[in-house]
Amino acid sequence: MTADSNSQLPLVIAGPILRRVDSGRLGLWLVTRDRDALELALYRERDGQGTIADDRIALAPYDRVVAVGTTAFVHLIDVDLEAAGRAPLPLDSPVGYDLRCGDRMASLAEAEPGLCYDGDVRPRFVVRQHLEHVLHGSCRRPHHDSPDGMTRADQWLAARRPKPADWPGQLLLTGDQIYADDVAGPMLAAIHQTIERLGLWPEDLHGATVSDSAALYASAYTYYQRDELLPREQGTTLLRERFFGGKRKPVFSSASSGNHLITFAEVMAMYLLTWSDVLWRELTVETPALSDERAKRYSAEQRVIEAFVRQLPGARRLMANVPTAMIFDDHDITDDWNLTADWEESAYGHPFSRRIIGNALIAYTICQGWSNRPEAFAPRLDEPLMRFAEDPSAQHQDRLIDALLDFDVWHYTIETDPPVLVLDTRMHRWRRSRKPDRPSGLMNWEALTTMQNDLIGRSSAIIVSAAPVFGVKLIENVQRVFTWFGKPLMVDAENWMAHRGAAVAMLQILSHRRTPENFTILSGDVHYSFVYDVRLRFARTRQQIWQVVSSGVKNEFPASLLLWFDRLNRWLYSPKSPLNWFTKRRRLRVSPRQPHRLDSNRRLVNQAGMGYVRFNDIGQPIEIIQLGADGQDTRFDETEYIET
Repeated sequence: MTADSNSQLPLVIAGPILRRVDSGRLGLWLVTRDRDALELALYRERDGQGTIADDRIALAPYDRVVAVGTTAFVHLIDVDLEAAGRAPLPLDSPVGYDLRCGDRMASLAEAEPGLCYDGDVRPRFVVRQHLEHVLHGSCRRPHHDSPDGMTRADQWLAARRPKPADWPGQLLLTGDQIYADDVAGPMLAAIHQTIERLGLWPEDLHGATVSDSAALYASAYTYYQRDELLPREQGTTLLRERFFGGKRKPVFSSASSGNHLITFAEVMAMYLLTWSDVLWRELTVETPALSDERAKRYSAEQRVIEAFVRQLPGARRLMANVPTAMIFDDHDITDDWNLTADWEESAYGHPFSRRIIGNALIAYTICQGWSNRPEAFAPRLDEPLMRFAEDPSAQHQDRLIDALLDFDVWHYTIETDPPVLVLDTRMHRWRRSRKPDRPSGLMNWEALTTMQNDLIGRSSAIIVSAAPVFGVKLIENVQRVFTWFGKPLMVDAENWMAHRGAAVAMLQILSHRRTPENFTILSGDVHYSFVYDVRLRFARTRQQIWQVVSSGVKNEFPASLLLWFDRLNRWLYSPKSPLNWFTKRRRLRVSPRQPHRLDSNRRLVNQAGMGYVRFNDIGQPIEIIQLGADGQDTRFDETEYIET
């Protein structure tokens, strides 16, 4: 490894990421090389550009510091301004902030000017009660060969910087912020060098052919061959396929997971390397010993990873200047996570696979989940998390994993106007007891009831569901066929309509006479983008529903395959098609919107980027755009075409 010593590392090695923000609270996430105390400076004057801070707040009472290595400390900051004796943050007026770090309380904004937009002297944001401008996206796969949608969103915000009224009130990352199960060889090599450089925690491993993390990193199978790490014994064949097999999915994709992340240190390093450029600056990734075939693949991946790294400063700046909320989908943990009851039984019943899932869930909690809703996490998870951080033994690690698998408050609501309800569609599954090999419902009855209670009495709502509630009918029917033959894993048969109970309950909620009149459902997952206007038929209530899908931030569907799916979906399910009549969602009228850059017959957009939605005063979307990572934006215009 070629790198500067740790003493030459910048004090802040990832972040800051602006998290939950309202007039009375401010959340931040960052990682530092030392455990030094931090101080927050807030600037309200001159649109946050004043020279003297209005407030300087010592963060020790509001900063949960989680050690993840000898020189890596995650700061989960949640400042209660009233408890700190400070005035509330103003609404709709820019607020600047800075962090002062280290013995000399040096300014982070001065040390890292790349966090600031041109003309700014520090990061700035706006607290919104009424949400007008929202960015959303999912599926950021570093080694997909496309530009990064996060960087496109950063450029979009830079162009709007002179007019704070046009700044987004939320950045919603709706799943697959990392790909723990699909990692490029050069990224894995960088992860291992980062683990060594920061002293990220080692760990013992059980149920594998390697005894601990050191043996894993040194193994001849650690690159592209991690399936060989499972012991050759009865009962591990299914695990081998699910975690490492690179299983063929002939309808949709060829998933490759020979570099599936295993240890907690690997997943933590992945977050640091995908959210910040700091560790890459002095890092020269050395190519491991590989066969000729794998070396060729490694070389091709390296070109894409190098391009990804060049765009990281923009992604880091975006998250430092826009309040950011997140929720997991499967790739944050592992592919097809909790797809069926059979999957859960086999995955959680083996110590090695349970640890793989648990390690990704620990890292998700620290890097994403906790800051969404600190008040829910702290009472139940603070003690096992901090015990593990202080003593990362196998006993404390497994105890923390047990606590996380029992935790049931991953969902949350952002109390804006309209409110944003972020759904947990992974850990609240509606499991099938009679046919455990069939896909579980994305949410169980209890979770759906909780959601309905949160919606009652509101006039409008934004719902974040990782998978679309209303998907492409042809693709959903293909998934249904594979499920009927007992092969749901072959086609990622995860959609709301795959489980009748969950689908009916969701549709009842959306048509309930006391739930909002206006629903906007923001989704990702599928690696293409589209917009459906959905209206209810034969109902006393007149709910209006918009299904808005933006996927992926840095991922796309196989182009020729999606083109054929788009064409076949129009032909087979046109309004006059007999097949459409027999498969019609009879209570719904679903109208796909026309993407304005494509020909008149296209409805699905295959373009990496970031979604943008503008809402009117009553919470209806009036402008929907896919901000293309290639610089070509796609607007979705309303259409009279009716699909079902």
